[in-house]
Amino acid sequence: MSPIKVKTLTRQIIALADELGLKAVPEYRTRDGTRIDVAILDGEKKLLAIELEASFKWFPQRVLYDVVKAHRAGFPELWIITPFQGSPGWVVKYAEEVGLILRIMGEERVLSKLRTFLPSGT
Repeated sequence: MSPIKVKTLTRQIIALADELGLKAVPEYRTRDGTRIDVAILDGEKKLLAIELEASFKWFPQRVLYDVVKAHRAGFPELWIITPFQGSPGWVVKYAEEVGLILRIMGEERVLSKLRTFLPSGT
């Protein structure tokens, strides 16, 4: 298991979003002062929040924080990119309860998944 190459992956996500006609905003600042690692927008419409979690320490709590940030900021979907296979347990059900689509995946999947990302209603 190798750590996420955060800067490289962020640049790749931004380039791919541009190629897809979308806008990727790194370190997207929310109204309540938090930050989302990368926000994918279609114009001003919020499509996808991406969080890069390189540490396994407090993983369920980090995922919960990411879910709350993305939901409060108005994103319908959140991807958490991590090299870990751990489960955040009940947090997945919580994301579902608040209506947020949550996907947890490895770095190797994010670009191919983004390439085929078709948000509902777009």
